[in-house]
Amino acid sequence: MSDLMDLYQEVILDHNKTPRNFGSIPDPDHFAEGNNPLCGDQLRLYIKMDGDRVEQIRFDGSGCAISTASASLMTEVVGGKTREEVEVLYERFHDLLTGDPSVVAEAGPELGKLAVFSGVREFPVRVKCATLAWHTLQAALKDQESVSTE
Repeated sequence: MSDLMDLYQEVILDHNKTPRNFGSIPDPDHFAEGNNPLCGDQLRLYIKMDGDRVEQIRFDGSGCAISTASASLMTEVVGGKTREEVEVLYERFHDLLTGDPSVVAEAGPELGKLAVFSGVREFPVRVKCATLAWHTLQAALKDQESVSTE
């Protein structure tokens, strides 16, 4: 299990150091700002849609390693998905961090690389860091301008 946790930590550190899809999108279809006052994480999310499908998604802002890595991995996983698929991913990810611990063992292919955040559930104060990007995504798709983890 230690090797798996080391791998998970390595993935999170890599996505924090070199976040994917970092930057803005000119004239996005959807936009929202997310704030985690407890940790100081601030995130802006930009989305271009092709009908009901996420055509392009990018983020910028500043935050802790967990927050930045979560936003980076989220943008990789959500790109190309429909709104319905995004909702399913959101629910599965949220369950991974806050739901029944057996979900970790049943993460399945839907979560893919997002399973690296399974250890965050052991640190409740960090759950808000990991979910900030996801709450911001929900806000953006509902055309809400901002969201806070408080």
